[in-house]
Amino acid sequence: MFPVRQPWLCKALGCYDCCVRCFGAVPYPSLVATLLCFAGMALFCGCGHEALAQTEVLVETYFARNVQDFVVMASFIKYFQYVIYGLASFFFLYGILLLAEGFYTTSAVKQTFGEFRSTQCGRCLSLTFIVVTYVLAVIWLAVFAFTAIPVFFFFNMAQTCHNINILAETTPSINQHGWICMDARQYGLLPWNAMPGKACGMTLASICKTSEFYVTYDLYIAAFAGAAVTLLALFLYVVATTYNYAVLRFLGRKGLRC
Repeated sequence: MFPVRQPWLCKALGCYDCCVRCFGAVPYPSLVATLLCFAGMALFCGCGHEALAQTEVLVETYFARNVQDFVVMASFIKYFQYVIYGLASFFFLYGILLLAEGFYTTSAVKQTFGEFRSTQCGRCLSLTFIVVTYVLAVIWLAVFAFTAIPVFFFFNMAQTCHNINILAETTPSINQHGWICMDARQYGLLPWNAMPGKACGMTLASICKTSEFYVTYDLYIAAFAGAAVTLLALFLYVVATTYNYAVLRFLGRKGLRC
């Protein structure tokens, strides 16, 4: 039996081989880190922006009677919202750069287009990305810790609300336990001379029943989770860029050229 030539089968096999080589050239760690970074920054920036706006409303309504008492906090919220816009833009562009660097330095890509080559410029660029990403991870670790402060405040407030709801079963109890308070001044949200600066008893119970409180609490939790995901993405970026640099440094077969 003579073999029958099938050009379409050869073309299909060639296309399949090309697809396999293309998928093999994808820097999956950098890709996963980029997706995590985008998702984390979307949560942190979007939810954080809305949570700050809701916090200003809650403080103005229940914790401060004078505008001067929370003008510093209002200014901080305003400026930090602008910082959020800058963070979103920066991390979007930086994630794209790191993903492009991952594609460029993946050994599978180098092997696809010929022999593996390492250049002085490529090695310097990879080392720069390692240093910058490591510094960003350290800074973002501080941001992650800072994001936990409002979550801690609202968690304590929610627990106090739970205790008040138990005591509210009898009216005399809630009056006798008017000392159960949440003081915003203790968390640095207001200056110590702010009046009243705290919510106690029935006032605190009324705050607990508002939808704004629970929405703000959930927004801060989502922003905290977004900061955690972004931190994880930065650690993955550090690992990926370090690996890429190691590949360029130790697996180069050609002489250095720039």
